[in-house]
Amino acid sequence: MSANSEATVVLPADLHARPAGALVRAAAGFTSIVEIIAGERRVSARSVLGVMGLNARAGTPVVVSATGDDAVAAVAALAVMLSSFE
Repeated sequence: MSANSEATVVLPADLHARPAGALVRAAAGFTSIVEIIAGERRVSARSVLGVMGLNARAGTPVVVSATGDDAVAAVAALAVMLSSFE
C-alpha cells in the first residue's frame, strides 16, 4: 500500500554539508520517494548536492514530502531531524 505524507519544518540552523549528509543517509533508509522543498525548489532527499543546493538558512520553512509504503515514517523521521539541527 502506498501513502503520501508531508510536513513543514522551520529550520533552526542552516542546512549546510554536515546536516545535509545526515539527512541523505537517513532518507536512504526508506523505500519511499522523499523530497525536500524550499520555496520553488524541490530536490530528492537522497541527493546531498541537491539538499545543499537549496541554500536553506535558519528560519527558512522547508517541506518534507514522501510517497511510498513508508512515507509517513520517512516524513516523521526527517522532520524531526530537520527541526533538531544546530
